[in-house]
Amino acid sequence: MIDSLLLSAVRIATFDNARALTSASGFFFERDEKLFLVTSRHVFIDTPTEHHPNRIEIELHVSEGDLAKSTGFSVLLYRDGKSAWRQGLDGSGEIDAAVIEIERDALPAGSRWQAFTPAHLQDSKEAVEVGSSLLIVGFPLGFHDTLHHLPVVRQAVIASAFGMRFQGQGFFLTDARTHRGTSGAPVVMRDPRSNDGLPWKLLGVHSARMDMSDRDLVLDESLGLNCAWYADILMTLTDDPVPDAGSPVSDAAG
Repeated sequence: MIDSLLLSAVRIATFDNARALTSASGFFFERDEKLFLVTSRHVFIDTPTEHHPNRIEIELHVSEGDLAKSTGFSVLLYRDGKSAWRQGLDGSGEIDAAVIEIERDALPAGSRWQAFTPAHLQDSKEAVEVGSSLLIVGFPLGFHDTLHHLPVVRQAVIASAFGMRFQGQGFFLTDARTHRGTSGAPVVMRDPRSNDGLPWKLLGVHSARMDMSDRDLVLDESLGLNCAWYADILMTLTDDPVPDAGSPVSDAAG
């Protein structure tokens, strides 16, 4: 038996045509029979670093009984000259989370995966205590179980007041050891009341490490804190009617 959580996350490789660029993390989100891949927006485009892939590739399991069998699945990031993903805006600017719809009919036969749904989002009326235990499920530096094609998990805790926008932006902080390649990973908390096949609450989308610009690199260690965008932004990004491709969606997540 394998924990269903490990089948919810996928490794993302970005490409400029055939040229490999970067590695990142992502996960599946399902709503109204539509399937989306969720990751950080900067995985799809990051102008400051001149990161401009035109496609991504994800790794999918293709056998119910043999996790060692997998295949790559390519997704184009542009259609008719427009970006195919959806990203968001709020009062503080761009939200570092994005989704792209996956055509189910195009998936390889026998594909095996797990998807979060709106039911996995945290009810805003229910408090989540600071210091609560979390998991971040991803592919740090691209590291993973290369035989079974599965991610690894890092332990984390909520490091800021959950439900409040840290410094006025749509994310909360986690305290966890993270690395490049974890961007886009789901930030989850065990849901002991759940009876479905994925007994986790989806709280956020891991974005990046947070540090102080004036930190003394010799005397001071890094903060060890990370930004996680509130997962309720997914309800806006996956909502119908579908926004025009390439047009950010306005929302105040968190």
